[in-house]
Amino acid sequence: MQQHNGGQPTGAPPTDAQVEVAVAAFRMLSDATRLRLLWALAHGEHDVGNLVTAVGAARPAVSQHLAKLRLAGLVACRREGRRVLYRARDSHIRALIAEAVHHADHEVSRIPRHE
Repeated sequence: MQQHNGGQPTGAPPTDAQVEVAVAAFRMLSDATRLRLLWALAHGEHDVGNLVTAVGAARPAVSQHLAKLRLAGLVACRREGRRVLYRARDSHIRALIAEAVHHADHEVSRIPRHE
């Protein structure tokens, strides 16, 4: 599926494989803690300790959610000494999270919709 400048899909419909991967990504985003984690990770790298504080969840829960997000290909990590730093995998994930939250902002704040 190709995109033009407006971000609107063009061309052929998505393949079955593309739909399956997209559904898996949306499934991962359907959890509030994972969405909060991805929001933080879309804005920079963080270790587990910082993420625990940022999302207000217990360390074991954050670690489990990060493992699921990594398996789904939404989060990447790198080692810096003894610390592991996590980040949103790429610009597509960052844009997806931003759009989801901006859409929610329109719903919650009753901000007029725009094209």
